Amino acid sequence: MSDAPLQHTQFDGVADYVAALDTVCSSAQHTLNIFEKNFEDIGFDSAARFDMLRGFLLSNSTNRLNLLVHDPQFLTRRCPRMIELLRQFGHSMAIHQTPKNLQHISDPFAVADLDHYVRRYHFDDTRGLLAKNDPEESRRLNLRFHEMWASSQPCASGTTLGL
Repeated sequence: MSDAPLQHTQFDGVADYVAALDTVCSSAQHTLNIFEKNFEDIGFDSAARFDMLRGFLLSNSTNRLNLLVHDPQFLTRRCPRMIELLRQFGHSMAIHQTPKNLQHISDPFAVADLDHYVRRYHFDDTRGLLAKNDPEESRRLNLRFHEMWASSQPCASGTTLGL
């Protein structure tokens, strides 16, 4: 945690959300926990996001990337870069799907190192908040993430099973 001042920035629009996600992802030093409905149209199929997350995972073998999703179809079928990261860093990365009883939760968020976060108010709303150096709310969101994670199941693998 740094001594930098608390900074909240409101945003409105998909491009602003993608930029805020990039900010949070690039500021992660140890852990990055991301909850989304399906990860579609927010940059997870881009080379830039792949490079950023790969760099994060390469920077330290203890770094951890956790993706929690209601519907994993986009990630598993249309994001080969994310599956490649999972294949390369299965010891440091996981993708889990929420159970049916949690699929009413509708506010996506990402938390980096219990210091920074981005959140939208609803999956269907492009408005949200990017927060830097906000450990209190980051801890609350991270606790919420881990509560959902504990009820979730792995839904993607970096290996291909077959005959």
